[in-house]
Amino acid sequence: MKTRSNKKPLRNAALALSATLAALATVGCSTTSHPETPATLGASARTSSLEAVVDQPGPLTVETVIGADWQVPLSGLLNLDHAEAKKAKLTDRDEPVHVAFHAVHHPTRGTFLVDTGVERMLFEKPDEAVIRGFVASVANIDKMKRRTDTKTWLEQQEQPHVAGVFLTHLHLDHITGMRDVPAGTPVFVGPGETSARSIENLFVAPIVNRALENKPPLSVWRFGPDPDGVFDGLVDVFGDQTFWAIHVPGHTAGSTAYIARTKAGPVLLTGDACHTTWGWDHGVEPGSFSSDRKRSASSLERLRRFAAKHPTMEVRLGHQAR
Repeated sequence: MKTRSNKKPLRNAALALSATLAALATVGCSTTSHPETPATLGASARTSSLEAVVDQPGPLTVETVIGADWQVPLSGLLNLDHAEAKKAKLTDRDEPVHVAFHAVHHPTRGTFLVDTGVERMLFEKPDEAVIRGFVASVANIDKMKRRTDTKTWLEQQEQPHVAGVFLTHLHLDHITGMRDVPAGTPVFVGPGETSARSIENLFVAPIVNRALENKPPLSVWRFGPDPDGVFDGLVDVFGDQTFWAIHVPGHTAGSTAYIARTKAGPVLLTGDACHTTWGWDHGVEPGSFSSDRKRSASSLERLRRFAAKHPTMEVRLGHQAR
């Protein structure tokens, strides 16, 4: 009888905990409480306008800087239930990846970063880094091996001023170098990126908030419907048809890819619309790291179809070289 009486309060506590977790999963927490405002930079455009100029050499240069090498589960990077993945008999394992940012140099507008690499503190004072404690442990940050932290790269530039940061999305491995970016630097994100709710954000949101300290309100790209129906939306970022933001929802609600017209030809920066070389080559969308796999698959296919029409386009993926 004593054992039974002990089980009832335990069962009630378990039910209460289950109900609480269910409520949190439904309501959750937004990605960040950092303020946002509609972007004043750029104007909504259509794919046919991009098509008309994309193969023409442009004035930009794009430098990709590898901040660190890392390892993460393949099941997060690739949908292992996809027919192509099953055909290749892929199974879950730790997959080598990198964490990077891209420096886009415009001849009159200055230097902009796409994503942010890794911060110096992550390696030199990990207890004071943006990503630390429990989340750092869960994310296996200890497996990250530094190549070039963002602060060091900036210190090596003749003109270290950063005119802005164009984020592909707000996942931690894309904003962990943000604190090395000078205070006051404008930061741009896709629509819906900050408001997505999940229970994980109870742990993640404080980190995102720390990363964005001393930055202005996030500027949200003003994507309009693409009249040509090719993409979910495009923005001609500088108004001179040299650099384009493309809405590619699925990995996250506001995921954004970018196309730069460089002197050597067009460069596509996919962000995490595609993490891996194998995923791009076989048309397999990201796995459990994405919030909406169906939309993720659609966005990837649209990018691949567009790139196939422009064979001189260089494709730079989210976490692997191609």
